[in-house]
Amino acid sequence: MYRKILLLVAACVLVLAGNAFAGSYNYISPEQMKTNLEQKTPMHIMDIQVEDGYAKHHLPGAMKSCAYPVKSAEDKAKLDAFMADITKDEAPVVIICPRGKGGAERTYEHLKEKGISESRLLILEGGQEGWPYPESLDK
Repeated sequence: MYRKILLLVAACVLVLAGNAFAGSYNYISPEQMKTNLEQKTPMHIMDIQVEDGYAKHHLPGAMKSCAYPVKSAEDKAKLDAFMADITKDEAPVVIICPRGKGGAERTYEHLKEKGISESRLLILEGGQEGWPYPESLDK
């Protein structure tokens, strides 16, 4: 009985430890992103919002992929269309989605699987909906 409890506890610890490392992503704050835009810091801005969201507001220089929610092969093919552009240099790739959550994370994982170094990948905290600087948007 004692051994079964010990095995169960060990299994729980392993699961929890694995979850602690799963889903860790690199983020960029809206403040830092605004500074980068103002200073014209070289970067690729991968906007995955749907057509209407992109038309409503997006960051200057954003690549319009309309790949959200990045769940299907068709969505991922929309991202792949930009691979030549984002592999021509080592500039950071900032992923913009509506809220900076699932779609951005799936984009991050897809680009990582395609060989883009994780050190280059960033997700905008809060996504486009959390952008606090409306004066700096392209509309």
